[in-house]
Amino acid sequence: MIERRATVPARCTPAVGPPSILLLDGVPQSARHARDFVREFIAYHVPGAPEDHVENAILATSEMVTNAIRYGTEPGDSLRVEIHADDVRTRIEVHDPVRRRPRSRPKSDERDRGRGLIILDALCGPHGTGWGVKDIPLGKVVWAELKTS
Repeated sequence: MIERRATVPARCTPAVGPPSILLLDGVPQSARHARDFVREFIAYHVPGAPEDHVENAILATSEMVTNAIRYGTEPGDSLRVEIHADDVRTRIEVHDPVRRRPRSRPKSDERDRGRGLIILDALCGPHGTGWGVKDIPLGKVVWAELKTS
């Protein structure tokens, strides 16, 4: 005779506060969702963060997500935003399925785009620890780090 024991189903305790990962469709409207996500995450996890830090993190995220949508996705693709923030720094990562790396474009008064990497340089240079790109098995990650104060 086989003895059977009742088992307690595994429970998943929800994390406190907003999650650190957001999945988005590769469509222009996703940049707005990413900005809202970053604002909510920092407000919850680093409530004393200066407003200019929050705005800089939102701007960096917006630029990276916009670039991922324009140059790192095909129709039907998705992308992933991941954020880690504490009292010292905020790190934002944008994962997309294309390995093509971002590149700076020559200055032009005729184009209304092509300034995203210049903005990342300005935000993450003096105010952060930098930004970069790394390959992952299914695409790339563009990351940016900003000091909290």
